This record gives sequence, structure tokens and C-alpha cells, in this order.
Amino acid sequence: MSGKRRVAVFDVDGTIFRSSLLIEVVDRLIFIGAFPESAREEFEAKHEKWLNREGDYEEYILAVVKTFLKHVKGMHYKILAKEAEFVVDQHWKRVYRYTRDLLKELKKKDYFLLAVSHSPKSILDKFCPRLGFDKVYGTMYEIGPNDAFTGEVMDAHLIFNKAAIVKRALEKHDLSLQHSIGVGDTESDIPFLELVAKPICFNPNARLYKHAKRMDWKIVVERKDVIYSLGSERNERVNSLISERPTRKRGEADYEL
Repeated sequence: MSGKRRVAVFDVDGTIFRSSLLIEVVDRLIFIGAFPESAREEFEAKHEKWLNREGDYEEYILAVVKTFLKHVKGMHYKILAKEAEFVVDQHWKRVYRYTRDLLKELKKKDYFLLAVSHSPKSILDKFCPRLGFDKVYGTMYEIGPNDAFTGEVMDAHLIFNKAAIVKRALEKHDLSLQHSIGVGDTESDIPFLELVAKPICFNPNARLYKHAKRMDWKIVVERKDVIYSLGSERNERVNSLISERPTRKRGEADYEL
């Protein structure tokens, strides 16, 4: 039997954290004046469209990323580090129950917990250890000779390929994909979900949902205080029974199948 540790791979934003760490930090940097107030105008229209369900979340988050890259240039890295710490202190418990509890369970079973995210690594390094992660991969931004950001992304070819990151971690930390688990929420997570033994699509967007249905992957949705699975054979049988059940008269019990 292999002595390698089993690995569990998690996306972070929208999978564990109930928002985006980058969005929270950008809002904070605007609030303290590190970014100009006008920076909000660069993504607010996309935000409104998303809130009104007239636009795509991906368009909104990409607009935030563009704003961050534009205004972080020339800013001392200590400013980002300080405000990232503040944001994490304020919001680190704002997580989904399903993934929070899954992390605790896997930690007890001695899984190697690996976080793979496109959020800045300087933020992830403060957030993920609080949830028990062993290793974190995130976007790293180049720092110039004066300890100020240049606005350039380091190793973009690697960080935007989550499968490559996981393969690198497997080799570096002597991990096994046997009985491995992966949890993600968008199509950018598909590459690493295809690698693991048990992929879980948590609150998936439309693109990931369609792919998960084709691949017969587990789909889990957490809505308010309810957590449920979609697409399992059991659910399909239940739905069939419900659709075939005769209509009950008023006053008759309606909770038995």
C-alpha cells in the first residue's frame, strides 16, 4: 500500500468563501484611499448587471481583476499585506457550511488539503491556513526594486492552469490521487476536477453544471440553510415517484412517497 497522503483540492472563492477575496480587498483599498474612488466606476456597471441577473458574474470579476492590476501598480506591498489581513480578520468565517465541514472531516482523515485559486496569494496565505490548508497556490504579482508592485502577474502560464498546479503539488509533496477529492464551482476548475477520483461541483455555474451532468459528477447546492445533491440516481428516482404520484385531496398527508 502506498505511503503517499491522499489529496483534497479546493477552489476558494465561491466554493469556500461566500464571496470573492479579491473583491473584498479591492473594496477595502478604495475605502482607505489606496485606490481612487473612481476605481469603483470601472467595474460597477458589470456589478449592477450581475446583481440584476442581466450579466455574467465572470464579466464582473474580470472587471475587478482589471481594476486591481491597474491600480496596484506602484503600491507598496506592505499596504496590500496589511489590508488583506484586515479583510481576512473581518470575513474569514463567511464560508459555506458544506465545504467548511468537509474540510474539517478530511483534515481528521489526514488528507493533504490543497487550495488552488486565482485570488492573490498574499490574501490566500492569510485566509486558507485558518481553515487547515496545508498548501496554497494563488496569483502572485511582481514586486519591483522599491518593494512596489509592477502590475505584472508572475508565472501566469502556471497559475491559470489548475491541472498543472495540482500535478506540480503531487510531485513536490509526494501525494496520491487515489481516493482524492476535488471541489470547484466554475468551468476554470474542470481541469483539476478531471484529475481527482471524486470530483464535486459545488454551487456550479451553468458551464460547470452542464459539464458535470455529462460526466456524471456529483453536484451539491447550498441554499440558505439547505444542502442538497442534484443529478444522483436516487434523486432521479424520487423525482420520478413524485411526478407519478396521484394528486392528494385537501387535508391528506403529503410527505410520504
